[in-house]
Amino acid sequence: MRPKRSHHCSRCGHCVRRMDHHCPWINNCVGEDNHWLFLQLCFYTQVLSMFTLALDFCQYYYFQPLKGLDKEKFTTQHELALLRASALMGVVMFGGMSTLFYTQMTGILSDTTTIEKMAQFSNETYNSKRSWQRALAEVFGTSWKVLWFIPLRSRHPLQASHHFRTHV
Repeated sequence: MRPKRSHHCSRCGHCVRRMDHHCPWINNCVGEDNHWLFLQLCFYTQVLSMFTLALDFCQYYYFQPLKGLDKEKFTTQHELALLRASALMGVVMFGGMSTLFYTQMTGILSDTTTIEKMAQFSNETYNSKRSWQRALAEVFGTSWKVLWFIPLRSRHPLQASHHFRTHV
């Protein structure tokens, strides 16, 4: 007998508690035990994309004019092409990860998974009256907000609230 809000992944072949989705990037299901790591992946990819865009901006508008090189040189033309490709990838990655991060955060705050959102014929609703701090603390495994985005730590599940005890 499987617990409520768990789903069987057809790709992995595992039953995942509070399964959100199967992610091809990490080749694993995102569920109760690793949802916080997936959020960290999205967050740090956004940070890295912004850093890439900042470096591209500095290179193009600050460092490039300082060189004073001939614009017809082979290396300068290819450097600009790579700079444009890097900026394009930075914008695409930042936009995609921001959208993914936003949808994951709204799912956490509304206490629904992606699978539950997609199931339009579901008669079960899990609207809880939790604060946003409690909802994120349950995902990240700690109520210390400073530790939520520190990647090198272990997650310890919080004491289950009444909401989760009734659905197990």
